[in-house]
Amino acid sequence: MKRLLLGLAVLALAAPAGAQTPPAPAPAAATPAPPYGAPIGLEAAQALVDRAVEAGRARGFRLAIAVVEPSGELVAFGRMDDVQYGSINVAQAKARSAARFRASSASAEERLAAGRIALLAIDGIMPVAGGVPIVVDGRVVGAIGVSGASSAQDDEVARAAIAAVLGG
Repeated sequence: MKRLLLGLAVLALAAPAGAQTPPAPAPAAATPAPPYGAPIGLEAAQALVDRAVEAGRARGFRLAIAVVEPSGELVAFGRMDDVQYGSINVAQAKARSAARFRASSASAEERLAAGRIALLAIDGIMPVAGGVPIVVDGRVVGAIGVSGASSAQDDEVARAAIAAVLGG
């Protein structure tokens, strides 16, 4: 009986303090992801791979580069000589993640670094920079994934390839 009264007293004392706590601010409204478009064609995909190889070579990197359609399926792939074999799968996973989630893999990396560990439970997400959606006329037509250097350098090369081929 004493425990019950003690528990009720603790709750009674805690209730006013809880009532005075201001509510958490509402999260900012997220910008909706762009819609999907028709899949990127082989010619444009291969041009992205070629520009990424050029950008990697100019920086002294050894890279694997994957370009996928919106579903995440491979359209074009290239790997530079002596790239680590693990980068082959990583480049494809970065591209697949960026295409399927319509967001850069760098944004997933940032959310994970901010404590959003629930991302690790999502099948197919790659929270490592280097995967970038390819957007044409406001629609996601695919994504490019680059692996072999640091994740920041991979991301830089992916964006440079998109800028060189699509001007964006």
